[in-house]
Amino acid sequence: MSEARIEDRSGAEGGPPTAAPLNARQLATFRRLGWVSVPGFYSPAEVAELSRWTDELAAMPETPGRVMVYHEPSLIDPASQVIQRVEYFCPFHAGFAAFASGRLRAAVDQLFGAPSCLFKEKINFKMPGGAGFEPHQDQQAGWSRYAKMFMTALVAVDRCTIANGCLEMADTARLDRLIGDEWRPLTADEMKGFALVPVPAEPGDVLFFDSYAPHASKPNLTPVQRRILYLTYNAAADGDHHEVYFAEKRKSFPPDIERDKNVTYKFRV
Repeated sequence: MSEARIEDRSGAEGGPPTAAPLNARQLATFRRLGWVSVPGFYSPAEVAELSRWTDELAAMPETPGRVMVYHEPSLIDPASQVIQRVEYFCPFHAGFAAFASGRLRAAVDQLFGAPSCLFKEKINFKMPGGAGFEPHQDQQAGWSRYAKMFMTALVAVDRCTIANGCLEMADTARLDRLIGDEWRPLTADEMKGFALVPVPAEPGDVLFFDSYAPHASKPNLTPVQRRILYLTYNAAADGDHHEVYFAEKRKSFPPDIERDKNVTYKFRV
């Protein structure tokens, strides 16, 4: 089995928040690969609360200037639109705001070796018929203007399987640079020498990865949704860019309710 597929289950039984949620083996795996899967980081009760909060976000009225909601045509029924993702919700949801500042951020602080702050938050719904994402490094999305490195925590709200498009991570030694150009997916030539391996997850599992770790996902052609919470952090020493980032994104790639019907908007990476 490839090292990149190893899941570290030691110390994964959950429990109360601790100052150091990740153990030495998990930190060593991250240092080697740029990502680590930590099963059972959250309890079933905590996942149930996350699921309820996610339903609350999906039910909120879409209002300009507030939570950013995006839809996409279903690959199963192209005539219908399904919710794709929701972003910028921590300012409007106390539960998610507290969650982003709790045990998860303590784990991210360990990965940075320094205090961190929230950069961005989103939930990818990947409903039945939801599309996948092409291979990319998060840093390719123009993030270097904000900070030189980011850490993302993927929290599985639902079961993530190969069939419904779980995340696929690069099976390679940790990268510390861009291997492709900004604002476009990685090419086959740029990914020579490594493969993308599926990383299935159960509800409550967390996958931590840095902004240079290549990843992708396939579409969900099953009848079951696959919701994932993504919380991305940068080192606090690099500044708090949360509001600036979302203000700029709202201008360049606005949520559906704020879009000019005469403008074509294209998601790049």
